[in-house]
Amino acid sequence: MRFTDTELANLVPALSASIHTLESIRIRLLTEAVERAIPQGRGANGAAAWLNNLTTSTSLRSAIRTAKLAAALTTDAGVAAAYHAGRISGDDAVLIIAFLERPPTGMPEEAAAASRDYLIDTAAGGDTRDVRRAIARLEHIFDTDHVPAAEDVDRNEFYASTSLNGRMAIKGDVDAETAEMLLAALSPLAAPHPNAATGDRDARSAAQRRADAFAEILRRYLDSATGPTEGGDRPHLSVHINAADLIDHHTDTCAPNAADLSDPEQPQPDRLAYRQLFENTETGWMPWMGPLTVRSTRRLACDCVRTTIVLDEDGCPVDLGRTTRVVSKRLRKVVAARDHGCAFPGCGRPESWCDAHHVHHWVDGGPTDLDNLVLLCRFHHRLMHHTDWDVVMGTDRHPWFIPPAGIDPRRQPIPAHGRASPMAA
Repeated sequence: MRFTDTELANLVPALSASIHTLESIRIRLLTEAVERAIPQGRGANGAAAWLNNLTTSTSLRSAIRTAKLAAALTTDAGVAAAYHAGRISGDDAVLIIAFLERPPTGMPEEAAAASRDYLIDTAAGGDTRDVRRAIARLEHIFDTDHVPAAEDVDRNEFYASTSLNGRMAIKGDVDAETAEMLLAALSPLAAPHPNAATGDRDARSAAQRRADAFAEILRRYLDSATGPTEGGDRPHLSVHINAADLIDHHTDTCAPNAADLSDPEQPQPDRLAYRQLFENTETGWMPWMGPLTVRSTRRLACDCVRTTIVLDEDGCPVDLGRTTRVVSKRLRKVVAARDHGCAFPGCGRPESWCDAHHVHHWVDGGPTDLDNLVLLCRFHHRLMHHTDWDVVMGTDRHPWFIPPAGIDPRRQPIPAHGRASPMAA
């Protein structure tokens, strides 16, 4: 389908306006859903997680932005009206509301309405930078005894967002004292170092040298083992990998035997061929960042504390063979090797944020062993105890979750997070 120049010039802005209208409707509906606690009733720990789980077309980052905008618009009717009328963008609305919620200490209450109108009129120009400039002007006008921005630690922010290619984008805004400490720590480690063998100059850019210096600061901190415990351990870098993949081999000793796949006397799960295809991938797994190449995993394994956990054919750790009331560090590692974080469908929070939940409660006679434990984050741990959600262990020795009848009248089991499997529980 082709359009004339005139048609395109008219269609693009019209379509943009329609998109804003639809987003405005979604914001209103989401606000009402939150008021009715619908996300929590569906097993989500908030509006963003619920939006992210509803459709694959909504990324978690986009869902978080939408949820934040919906929450912000409930605090100021004037800004909300301007947004829903299409006068200002969502980003502008969030900036204006943030200013109104924390105005300069010298701004009198009677100036709030005029300041709001001034910022909305500025935002109508379509450039968010103009809104920031207007906010800075208002802060300068009214800021009589306010803490200077360079010294205000309440403004400090640090963002760490995982990208689609497995990397992380880091962004922050900190006070002058914190910045000074950071620069003082980075400076000696980020200095250029000529090649010791050739004498050539350091080919790294300044940004690359700072990134390497930042990694070295983190490495030295973790090596010192002085941090607080989380999940029963000092903070450290953890990588899970199959032992066969850790060995530097040139022939595939794990290849499936054709006879095993075709022997009618040996019934196999329907997914056997796929399991052989996907599991023998020579890939490590980090609790926070996910996949890591076997080459990097082998490098880390040269200087590490190694915990060996034997897995069965379903990727489930073999039982330790004894039951204790308290979940020991070793038993927790075994459960983490199976669940890789919060097992609740659609969650997957890191294992260090999780509790080991008894499927059959200990006070009711449930043992503290692998087949009666599942990792759950604090939100979903409470959800399992205070709602009609249930969890059971399937024949594959992995947790399966059963939703309340209000969500699924048939109460069909749902596999644990990150475990899509055709095997029935």
